Amino acid sequence: MRHKRLAKKFGRSPEHREQLMRMLCAALVLNGRITTTLKKAKQARRDAEKLVTLARKGTLAARRLAAARLRSPEAVKVLFATVVPQQEGRNGGFTRITKIGPRRGDATEMAVIEWTVAAPAAPAAEAPVAEAAAE
Repeated sequence: MRHKRLAKKFGRSPEHREQLMRMLCAALVLNGRITTTLKKAKQARRDAEKLVTLARKGTLAARRLAAARLRSPEAVKVLFATVVPQQEGRNGGFTRITKIGPRRGDATEMAVIEWTVAAPAAPAAEAPVAEAAAE
């Protein structure tokens, strides 16, 4: 029985599966969005959101842990420099998965996983209020 087992095996050895998830997370950090199967996207979402939560600490230890998990110095730089500031003010839900239909060759459900970006409309809404108070 698979009670309380969240991770999918994808028909791979544990080492191969770990590398697959690291590669997907690094590609998501570097590119901003990736197209993959729905099940892989759902598993990559878990790992990517944990990486963002870790990176939000901003400490040297967090940077080293992210580097150990991503295995790509460029991805670590992008994660800390661009992804984390974009997600400022969010408590979770850093990624979005959009289904795009079946793959033509084998009809596997495909999806796009991408970062959600904090809405920039909130600071713009505060500006007119400040002007009204000044008048």
